[in-house]
Amino acid sequence: MRIALFTETFLPKVDGIVTRLCYTIEHLQRAGNRVLVIAPDGGLTEYKNARVYGVSGFPLPLYPELTLALPRPAIGALLAEFRPDLIHAVNPAVLGLAGLYYAKTMQLPLVASYHTHLPQYLQHYGLAAFEGLLWEMLKAGHNQADLNLCTSTAMVSELTARGIQRVNLWQRGVDTELFRPELASKEMRSRLSQGHPESPLLLYVGRVSAEKEIDRIKPILESIPDARLAIVGDGPHREVLEQHFAETPTYFVGYLRGEALASAYASADAFIFPSRTETLGLVLLEAMAAGCPVVAAASGGIPDIVTDGVNGYLFAPDDPDGAVRATQCLLDARTEREQLRQNARREAERWSWAAATQQLQDYYRTMVGQSQLSTAA
Repeated sequence: MRIALFTETFLPKVDGIVTRLCYTIEHLQRAGNRVLVIAPDGGLTEYKNARVYGVSGFPLPLYPELTLALPRPAIGALLAEFRPDLIHAVNPAVLGLAGLYYAKTMQLPLVASYHTHLPQYLQHYGLAAFEGLLWEMLKAGHNQADLNLCTSTAMVSELTARGIQRVNLWQRGVDTELFRPELASKEMRSRLSQGHPESPLLLYVGRVSAEKEIDRIKPILESIPDARLAIVGDGPHREVLEQHFAETPTYFVGYLRGEALASAYASADAFIFPSRTETLGLVLLEAMAAGCPVVAAASGGIPDIVTDGVNGYLFAPDDPDGAVRATQCLLDARTEREQLRQNARREAERWSWAAATQQLQDYYRTMVGQSQLSTAA
């Protein structure tokens, strides 16, 4: 198959969506498909033998890490040359609208996927009044698609309840060969704890942005005085959070990649994830693959991954003390912690990127087959 993939975000940006797309592209190409990526310009022209067409744009005012790339007529000529069998629009918002347009004008099957719970983000940027309008815009866009994919059962249910049609699940995936418990390291633990490897080590990995609610980790540190926190990642909220955590033993690490990131997960005692806006939470699966038990809000797609008391601990999203109690419970369960680690790893092993991409290919084939039957009729 020839797949034209429109996405609002791609390399060199690093986040869960980009990670998923990179593994997906690699496995699609490996299976003999041809992929064309149309994304905001990041300087790449190729990824894993897939052509990348960069579209210039400008930083999003409220979120400068994201680039708004406006569709241009050259995309039509590019698609005519590529001759796709199907168009896949990832989080269609601006550039992705071109994917919707060309799917209709070229009479191609259209798959859209929902990865970012934007309506819930609005409240963290003082724009909660626009949530209803945003849902209507999302519904109008996604209902142009022949198939809408979500990455958790919770999101399938919510989008369906909001009036978005033809919704199905695109299963989770994680690189269990990279993220593994054997990469636990005394050196990494000492680095993340800033020379206090004997102290309980808490870890956060992900975007450093308002909607991730990283500030909610501070009461945990205050209630467990000897604990230390390492925040891996970067983003627009970093300066604010550095001030927020100024009087606590918190280390802002910046980005880690590859085995360094895998070692960070494997070397920590607990992965703390307070966000209540997650459609999936890929970093949770990475932590679990590395054998790191998680403490997370029972919200969005997270309960699909974390079973309370089995491979981590969940807390009620609106309980201000829930994260504190859950973390204390995890750290106090010294004899059970090894079992939690094993269970976390076992859960992650169920979800390979190869299987997730095979499922996506099956969706693609169904859409292309139905389109060909409709054309023949």
